[in-house]
Amino acid sequence: MPLDPASQMVLELMSEVGVVLDVTKSVDEMRAMLAPDPEAELPPVGGVQDQVIPGPDGDIAVRIFHPVGSDDADPLPVVVFFHGGGWVIGSVESHEVPVREMVNLTGAIYVSVEYRLAPEHPFPAAVEDCYAATVWVAESAASFGGDASRLVVAGDSAGGNLATVTAALCRDRGGPDLAFQLLVYPCVDADPAAWSSMEENADGYFLTRDSMTWFYDHYLGADNRTNPLAAPIHGDLRGLPPAFIITAQFDPLRDEGEAYADKLRAAGVACANTRYDGVFHTFFGMAAAIPTAAVAQADAAAAVRAAVDL
Repeated sequence: MPLDPASQMVLELMSEVGVVLDVTKSVDEMRAMLAPDPEAELPPVGGVQDQVIPGPDGDIAVRIFHPVGSDDADPLPVVVFFHGGGWVIGSVESHEVPVREMVNLTGAIYVSVEYRLAPEHPFPAAVEDCYAATVWVAESAASFGGDASRLVVAGDSAGGNLATVTAALCRDRGGPDLAFQLLVYPCVDADPAAWSSMEENADGYFLTRDSMTWFYDHYLGADNRTNPLAAPIHGDLRGLPPAFIITAQFDPLRDEGEAYADKLRAAGVACANTRYDGVFHTFFGMAAAIPTAAVAQADAAAAVRAAVDL
């Protein structure tokens, strides 16, 4: 199907206001482009707590979100969330709106992680930060009302990459145990030439083939392109937690996300995946403007709730 009218309108507006992944820009300019409006109204949640936790090479900032009505609740499942942005841009703040929406849709606590960014901190700095944050959550969940026995990792785009890589590290390093992984249009390979959707959706839909190459170059350099901790589709997927993978029709990352779902299933991992037609990369965080995003969020929340018995 063609790009849906709501998505077309959003893309046109993004272009008008300069929200464009222009690879001729500097890293600082790209980060500023994605910075949120500090005056924007945020969806209400039950509570927000900023905390600094120990990391492998210095402290890591996290933001803990409680759902509405959780004050007197029993310990709640916890979703450890890693934001997108190609491992180079993005932040807890840039992804706060969809996180808040998912907090209330799932009824779970979310811990959003401010992992280190490339190129200042190239691979595997972000991976190690995300794993360390997940370990901290498992060990500290009771201190903020969480239930460490119902632990989920989640992320979008590069954050989806970090979520599934963290799941592999939890398996390989003896824990913590995870109940589920929610992967929203994850980047799971580092070879743009390998996927038809990179050619079909190379330009015109916010994320471009050239911008993915720019992200890979800043994060990985010339090395590690098939390292499973950078490109998990090349790894051993046996023993990973069940997954739900979201892809978008007009997304350069579409085909690798769907191939990753197939590879998970072939490895014996329960994995559902849904392609949402008529939409583009980043649509999941735009529920206020794109109706399909609200559908995808509801589907994702239902999958998380089922996985953690909510």
